Amino acid sequence: MALEIERKFLIADETWRRHAVRSERIVDGLLATSKGRKVRVRLYADRATLAVKTRKKGRVRFEFEYAIPVIDARHMLRAECGRSTLAKTRHYVPHGGKTWEVDEYEAPLAGILLAEVELTEADQALSLPSWIGREVTDDPAFSKTRLFTERAGRRFAPKRRPVADARGSRPRQNAAAGRQGV
Repeated sequence: MALEIERKFLIADETWRRHAVRSERIVDGLLATSKGRKVRVRLYADRATLAVKTRKKGRVRFEFEYAIPVIDARHMLRAECGRSTLAKTRHYVPHGGKTWEVDEYEAPLAGILLAEVELTEADQALSLPSWIGREVTDDPAFSKTRLFTERAGRRFAPKRRPVADARGSRPRQNAAAGRQGV
């Protein structure tokens, strides 16, 4: 069994780009979600995986990821994931003995840059690169599911009129969009 322990950050500046050692395009499709659990299919250029992620307990969860045939992943992305699909370029940036993954999303999440780093222990000490901004690990506004729902999913949701608050003003659609790095 594999534990997933990761921390997530916004990007403070573009200096990380000169330290990236490789990049690859990834297409993720969400097959199912339920109470913090999810099943995801992922397509790389020449390989594919299926991942099952359990509910988080603090910053820790189990992740079971398996190689699957590329043709199966393409079918699932097209036939089963539909609009619950996101594309991004993942850049690998070494720092402090760790490899940071900087995800640069394509439309409809274009402009979003998030850096993640995998840890071996939940309370592990971490050396932060100078290009790292605010930590958003525990901020639900920056979960991939939430970002998709608020940015992309909104285009596909049934049209609903926003409810005015007591002052008669309409609520903001996406509080995360005004934050640095989003």
